[in-house]
Amino acid sequence: MNPSGSRGSRVRVDSQPSEVLVLSRISAALSGLWDLDAILGVGLESTLDLMNGTIGEILLIDENTNELTHLVHRGLSKEFVENVRLSLGEGITGNVAQSGKAILLEDISSDPRVAHRELVMAEGLKAFICVPLRARDKVLGVLNVASRIPRHFTTSDMHLLYAIGDQLGIAIEHAKLYERLRKARERLRKLARQNLVAEEDERRRIARELHDETSQSLSGIALQLQALIEMSAISGKQEPEFVAGLKKVQSLTVQVHKEVSRLISNLHPALLDTLGLVPAIRQHAETRLHPLEIKVTVETRGTEMRFPPEVEAAFFRFIQGAVGNIAQHSKAKNATIVLEFKPDEFSLIISDDGQGFNVSEITDVEESGRGRGLFSMRERIGFLGGASGIESEIGKGTTVWAKVPIGQEIDYAENKSAGSG
Repeated sequence: MNPSGSRGSRVRVDSQPSEVLVLSRISAALSGLWDLDAILGVGLESTLDLMNGTIGEILLIDENTNELTHLVHRGLSKEFVENVRLSLGEGITGNVAQSGKAILLEDISSDPRVAHRELVMAEGLKAFICVPLRARDKVLGVLNVASRIPRHFTTSDMHLLYAIGDQLGIAIEHAKLYERLRKARERLRKLARQNLVAEEDERRRIARELHDETSQSLSGIALQLQALIEMSAISGKQEPEFVAGLKKVQSLTVQVHKEVSRLISNLHPALLDTLGLVPAIRQHAETRLHPLEIKVTVETRGTEMRFPPEVEAAFFRFIQGAVGNIAQHSKAKNATIVLEFKPDEFSLIISDDGQGFNVSEITDVEESGRGRGLFSMRERIGFLGGASGIESEIGKGTTVWAKVPIGQEIDYAENKSAGSG
């Protein structure tokens, strides 16, 4: 057997577990991290620890300027970090970022490609290795490891750092994608909240117009019809068919007026603006459930407080949806609504003793519309930064709950009030 071959085989056997262990430790350190700063910090610390080094840095490419930005560093002076500015392709680091090929040097200060030589010499850097941070063949930045004492970095060191660089590159890309997704969700949340505010404003406008015009007109018509009926009775010249017609029209007018009043209340209950959330909820629940012979109890805990109009409207719509589901589907005899006010949280619990249902069957909004109400309720609470859920078992009733942090909402209300003054 060839001795050199035996030595080569032995090196692979001895070094492979070590490299696997190194990469496993890096992977474990990065696992579960989504914050870019945390990933870079943990990545550099782990790399230096594994390389028995004290000097290192990670620079990422700014896609807008094509410059390399120091995002995390260890063992380098403040002057060096603040004054070394590199463009893509400039110096050793810029060359690695542009080409995607690592560079290993025994003495960086003597290399003709070095940029900012005076700063490098003042820093006392000698042995130097620079590897790209890649994700899907795209270079995102570089990882530098250096030493102020003579040290011979081996090709094995370079290959190991290559692997670490690839792991870091993937973690960095995931962090950037996660951040983009977070910002997109935040924009969607703000847009959806603006839509809800616009929806409530439109509901309020329509309700006001119906009350000021349609409802008033219907009241006037009903009164005029009543006056005609009474005049006919006083004159003594009653025509039975004519009077019966007037009474029928008056009855229809009163009925339409009641329906318009119900629509006004559903669009935007006046109590919500005048007296607040609790009276509006109590009135709506009793009006909706008592005619169905469902006893409803509204309970409050803690010190009641007012929220911004759009927030109170969102809470009211959530309970309105839950009460509507009780009325339509529960076949309950009793229902309870609990509103709990805490210094940092507002919670809602709506429960009934009805027939219940299998929650797992509702996973999406069906074409028939089933599930739309539940998902709409959940989204309204989600737009406020809260959480909600539903618990139900067949034959054991249903409970719907929501919890919303209110500190931010109260601050917003105070700021909005101050700004409008």
